[in-house]
Amino acid sequence: MFRTSSPRRLASAVAVVFAAGLLAAPAASAAAEVKVSDPAVLPGPGFFATGAHTDACDATTVPGWISTATPQLTVHATGDRARFTIKDSGGRKVFAAAATPAAGAAAVAATGLVDGGTYSWFARSGGQQTADCHFRVDTTAPSLTVASTDFPSSDSGGTPQKYAGQTGTFTLAGSDAASGVACYRYVLDGTLGTGGGCDAAGTVLAAADGSATLRIKPTQWGTNVLQVQAFDNAGNAAQPVAYTFYAPSDPNPPSAPGDVNGDGVPDILLPDAAGNLQVISADAATATPSSTTPAAYGPLQTWAGRRLVHRGWDNHAPGDDLLAHEPGSANLYLYRNLDAGAFQGSATLLARPSGCAAAGCATDWSQADQLVSLGALGTGTRPSLASVEGGDLWLFTNPGIMYRYNTVKRLSTTGAWAGYDLVAPGAAADGSLALWSRERATGALRTYPVVKNADGTYDFSALADPASGSVVATLPVADYPTLGSSGDGNGDGRPDLYAVNAAGHLLTFDGVTAPKDLGALR
Repeated sequence: MFRTSSPRRLASAVAVVFAAGLLAAPAASAAAEVKVSDPAVLPGPGFFATGAHTDACDATTVPGWISTATPQLTVHATGDRARFTIKDSGGRKVFAAAATPAAGAAAVAATGLVDGGTYSWFARSGGQQTADCHFRVDTTAPSLTVASTDFPSSDSGGTPQKYAGQTGTFTLAGSDAASGVACYRYVLDGTLGTGGGCDAAGTVLAAADGSATLRIKPTQWGTNVLQVQAFDNAGNAAQPVAYTFYAPSDPNPPSAPGDVNGDGVPDILLPDAAGNLQVISADAATATPSSTTPAAYGPLQTWAGRRLVHRGWDNHAPGDDLLAHEPGSANLYLYRNLDAGAFQGSATLLARPSGCAAAGCATDWSQADQLVSLGALGTGTRPSLASVEGGDLWLFTNPGIMYRYNTVKRLSTTGAWAGYDLVAPGAAADGSLALWSRERATGALRTYPVVKNADGTYDFSALADPASGSVVATLPVADYPTLGSSGDGNGDGRPDLYAVNAAGHLLTFDGVTAPKDLGALR
C-alpha cells in the first residue's frame, strides 16, 4: 500500500534540494576560475654577447635588453580581460592597457618607453596577477673605429710596418651608451656574414670597455679592405666600417719547407667537418686555424676525403704549392700557391710522366693508395712525390715544365708496402732525408734513412723493404687514425710528427715523442 506524502513534507524536501544546489554553486564557479601566467616580452630580452635570454620575473635576475621601444607583452590568460601595466625604474606607471584573451592568450603592444630605460611589468586578470618581470631598452646602434700601426689606413698617410703575409694587429674601439658593445663581426677582402650571434665565425667579443683586438694576416700585397661591424647587447648592428690599408710585398720573404702562408713556419692542412680546408701552424698552441679555405674551392667542391700533399713550389716563393688527390680518382690536382696559402685559384690537372710506359707504372693516378711529397730532391724547389701503387713504392722526381713529372723510379718490387701509411717528414737541418711509415696492423712507426750522395743524388735502397725500418714509436690506427708531418714545426732542426686521435683532437710531437694536445678540430 503506497502512502502519499503530506504537503508539509514535500515542501521540506524541495527546500533541501534547493539548498543542496546553492551549496554546489561555488564548485561550478571554481571550475571557471580566471587564471593568468607565463608573462613574456617579444622580442625576448637578453644579452647578445652570450646569447642568453631572460624575462627576469624575479627580484634578483639582471634584466635583459631589447632593441625596440614598442615591444609586445604577452600572457596566457582566461577570463574577459587581461590588464597590463609597465612601470619605470622609479616606480612610475608609464603604460597601461587591456586586451581580450583569444585562444588562451592575450597581448598588447607597449608604447611610451624610452631608449636606455629600465622597466618592470605585470599582467592581471580577475583576481590573479603575474610576477613582476623586467627588461631594458636600447634602440641605438653602437659606434666604432678601427686603427692599426702595423697597417695604417690608406687615408692616414702612415707607413706600413708589416708586409703581406705577416700578421698585423688591428684595434677596434666601440661605444654604446646603453647596453654596451657585445662583439664585432669582421672580414678581410670579402663580404660580411649575416645571421648568428657573437659565437658565429668571423666574430670577436668586446672587452668591458668596448674594445677588441684583431690579429690578421693579409695574404696578398697591395690594397686590402677590412670590414668591421659592431653589435651591442640588445642586438643592434652598427653600419659596417671599411678600413682600407696597403700591404707591401716582402722583398725577403721567409722560407721554410712545409710552409704555405709565408710566415716561415710549416703548416698542417686538414679539412674540417664541413669540408673546408684549415691551415694550422705547426707551432700553434691550439687547433684553431690561422686561415680557412671554403669547401667550394676544393676538388669537386670539397676538401674532405682528399689526400693533401705539400712540400715545395715551382717558379714562385715562398709558400708550398698544394696537391690534392681523391682516393681512386685518375686526377691529381695542383693548386699553385699564388695567394699566401688561400688556395682559391683554379686547379691544374697533373699528367703522369711519359716514363711510366717504360717503367711499368699506371698511366694515371687512380692506383695511388698513398701519396706524399718528399720535398725538392732535384734542382730548384720543385717537389718530388712518393706513391704506393699495387703495394710497391714509386718515386716521381724533378718535375719539369707545367709540373709534368719527367722522372719515375720503382723503389720496391715485393708488394709489401700495401700495409703501411706513409709519412714524409722532409729534410733535417743538415740536409739528410728520411721517410716514415706506420704499419697498420701493429701501429709501429718506422724510419728509413735516405742518404744524400756526394753528387747530390739520394740513395733510396733502404725503402726496398718496409719491414727493415727502425721502429721509433707505436701509434695504433684505432687511437691515431691520421698521421702526418709538415716538417720542422718547433724550429729545433728536426722534423716533427702530427696526429689526429680518435676523439678528433690534433696533436703535435717533438720529433716523434712528447705529444701536445692542441684540442678538438672543427
